Amino acid sequence: MNFDYSENQQMISNMIRDFAEKNIRPNVMLWDEAQTFPVELFKQLGALGLMGIMVPHQYGGSGFGYFEYVTALREISKVCGSIGLSVAAHNSLCTGHILNFGNETQKQKWLPKLATAEWIGAWALTEPNTGSDAGNMKTVAKLEGDEWVINGSKNFITHGKSSQVAVVIARTGEIGESHNKTAFVIEKGTAGFTAGRKENKMGMRASETTELIFDNVRVHKDNVLGNVGEGFIQAMKILDGGRISIAALSLGIAEGAFEAAVAYSKERQQFNQTISNFQGVSFKLAEMATEIEAAKLLTYRAADMKNKGLAMTKEAAMAKYQASEVAVKVANDALQIFGGYGYTKDFPVEKFYRDAKLCTIGEGTSEIQKIVIAKSILK
Repeated sequence: MNFDYSENQQMISNMIRDFAEKNIRPNVMLWDEAQTFPVELFKQLGALGLMGIMVPHQYGGSGFGYFEYVTALREISKVCGSIGLSVAAHNSLCTGHILNFGNETQKQKWLPKLATAEWIGAWALTEPNTGSDAGNMKTVAKLEGDEWVINGSKNFITHGKSSQVAVVIARTGEIGESHNKTAFVIEKGTAGFTAGRKENKMGMRASETTELIFDNVRVHKDNVLGNVGEGFIQAMKILDGGRISIAALSLGIAEGAFEAAVAYSKERQQFNQTISNFQGVSFKLAEMATEIEAAKLLTYRAADMKNKGLAMTKEAAMAKYQASEVAVKVANDALQIFGGYGYTKDFPVEKFYRDAKLCTIGEGTSEIQKIVIAKSILK
């Protein structure tokens, strides 16, 4: 495989670097401290085609593949993981679910608004008592005539408050039954559909995370994605692609922390020389560079398989697991190289350090990735 940037990837990379330097970097800590979800920034990203990267042109998207998607997420996340996370959640989860499982009417209705960021999208699977254990989902939908009535709640939902539309997985059968969950598209403003508490997070603070509450929410049967009972199967397929996006997000955070550490090591002087001359620092940088390269190869291999339409559940899980753990380690090592200054908010690595940890949790913890990988190699 050739991992050199294609013309499209280079164009995206250059565009995002210019955009990020002007519009993201100056505001990173302001948004982080205030936990501001910068909606207008995402409108600008939508105008650049980055909120519908894989959506075909006919629905208002950019029509690119996973290589371009990974490139975009890497470049954004080198500057701010929070913005990278929200771009990933909007593209891979909400928009991706409608793109992959919606009928033509549904695609025409919602994708043009999502692809341009006229609307921000959310995706709701996780519940307060059922994180990885989605089989015991408590949010229930019951059919009454032509409408489904949904009751329950979801939590840890990216864009739960600011989104205009959400894809929601609800249980439509009994616990323990196979094919007992269904995916619904629900627009904000629907009676009984509200956002709850906003989470006060350690990192990724500019990416909004809230509860969603369903109190006798009535949804027409035309808003069901695919067939009734296929919601969980759909969700697992969406998470395969989503894990590539988290791998790319992790890769960007790791690269951002690494680049900051390299630059600092060449500037910081101790004992009349730059600290990059000391083996303790240079060896740490060598390890960081090697681990990032390994994560990059796994991420682009999974992206290549996804582009080709190949089964890549194991490969996506490997990429997500490796890249997220590397992001945490590299951010930790970068902070160590900065020393006491790294522990302050005047330098960028403390934020990379806080943001990186989410990558080992969101869209399946590292432990869940190991389960997925082990099942694949042992079956």
